[in-house]
Amino acid sequence: MTEPHPQVARALALHPLLRQGGDAVNHLRELTPPIVQALKQGGFFRMLQPRSIGGMELKPSDFAQVTEAISAADGSTGWVVCQSNGCSMSAAYLDPPVARQIFGSVDGILAWGPPGAPFEAEPVPGGYCISGTWRFASGSQNATWLGAHMKVAGTREIRTLLFPKSSATMVDIWHTLGLRGTASNEYVVKDLFVAADHTMLRDAAIDRREDGPLYRFASNQLYAAGFAGVGLGIARGLIDAFLDLPATKTSRGAAKPLRENNVVQSQLAQSEAKWHSARAFLHNTLDETYDYVIRHNEMTQRQAAMLRLASTWSIQQSREAVNTLFHCAGSAAVFEDQPFERRLRDIHTVSQQAQGRQLHYESVGQIMLGLPPENQF
Repeated sequence: MTEPHPQVARALALHPLLRQGGDAVNHLRELTPPIVQALKQGGFFRMLQPRSIGGMELKPSDFAQVTEAISAADGSTGWVVCQSNGCSMSAAYLDPPVARQIFGSVDGILAWGPPGAPFEAEPVPGGYCISGTWRFASGSQNATWLGAHMKVAGTREIRTLLFPKSSATMVDIWHTLGLRGTASNEYVVKDLFVAADHTMLRDAAIDRREDGPLYRFASNQLYAAGFAGVGLGIARGLIDAFLDLPATKTSRGAAKPLRENNVVQSQLAQSEAKWHSARAFLHNTLDETYDYVIRHNEMTQRQAAMLRLASTWSIQQSREAVNTLFHCAGSAAVFEDQPFERRLRDIHTVSQQAQGRQLHYESVGQIMLGLPPENQF
């Protein structure tokens, strides 16, 4: 693997702040102001934005390494960074003046949830009138803009519409097992006008304003890469915490310390192998596809399937590594003041999200066998 992007080092430098603020993030169910400010100042919300408006336009494997590095210290922060960047890719599909209006400021952060059927956007002169309710807007507490993915009434067109957060009513619904600090709340709008130039056909070539290879990746593919990084980071954090356990730690009733237990030794080694192999699969697939896109402008369906497979596999293998070593750590792992139980909750919440679902394996297998995928992947 090539030398890490400088943004990875900046992410690692945040670890003391993230560890210090982790309990507050978990309790408040949103990122703390010092963490949000550090993320803004470090450019962590601009990693997938076009260079033409001041973004970094990172290649996908670099982006995944950054979300991994952040999540090794705090999974909720890594999740918010990934989600916010996936949303901000929309800058590449807007007219440049509009993109600069929304994202030009350090406070220009966008959040949204998945499509909220059965809501439809009604065409009106100059734009659209929308009403609806959406959920899972990760990072909503520090966003200044929100988005809605909606079918346009009378058509089959799915359009993304962007509007100031002040136009919506926020509803606190995020009381969850893990990733508690992501503030993935609900938002409601009623009879809101959205100008046509603040809307787009997301990921559609007809609306693409940027020529860089990054924007030949669909936003869902970059979400997958970034959230795979989140899973890998959570697992890395727990593996390292396990290695930091005192050399004298002995499970109740055991004749010798944990580190001298042959079963623990074997499970630790296998967990490390799962982590490294999944990470290598992810980054090799991302880089091979990125290089292909540079040469050919578009990726193949098989490459898209391999991206999905590598991302899902990374999340699932990260969960397995966390499960194994959480149990190896014994009763100490269940206490809130130990660095284990939050990571267990977080990785299981990551794997429940759409990017980590096992249904993707069926879709990839169907493509490999020359069959059309039955489900969206």
